[in-house]
Amino acid sequence: MNIPGKLDDTGQAVTQARVMAEDSLLHHLTMSERLVVCALALLAGLSLTTGNTRADPAAASSPLENSQRNTRDKDGATLLPEDQKETSADIKITAAIRQSVIKHKSLSLDAHNAKIITRNGTVTLRGPVANAVEKAKLQAIAEKTHGVKQVDNQLEPKTP
Repeated sequence: MNIPGKLDDTGQAVTQARVMAEDSLLHHLTMSERLVVCALALLAGLSLTTGNTRADPAAASSPLENSQRNTRDKDGATLLPEDQKETSADIKITAAIRQSVIKHKSLSLDAHNAKIITRNGTVTLRGPVANAVEKAKLQAIAEKTHGVKQVDNQLEPKTP
């Protein structure tokens, strides 16, 4: 039997107490104060989930930090993979070079992922490689590929 004002379950009592507490808190706040509280809660949640990626000064010198390189590439003076010509000859040259590079298992992952851009028979090689030996090896692969007129080697060795 339910008596008005009495609760028959502990869970209901807790829930009702929580609702009453929230209700009394909200009635004392103006609309602008409620908005400020919500905004602060949202900002706190966002700062906890995203964190500050620039707080670590060592991160700026990390080999993974390439913001300056990306800024340099936006000026339009350097070729990007999007600049690859869509002629069948240029596509065949790029594919042949990529296949030859992948076959060399001694090359680093960076060398395997080097950018190869072909425009009218001129091949541009870009990106990081492990060392100067890899830079020379990728250039030699490109130069030996049928149809290549010239190689612009812009590869960047991580070590001399």
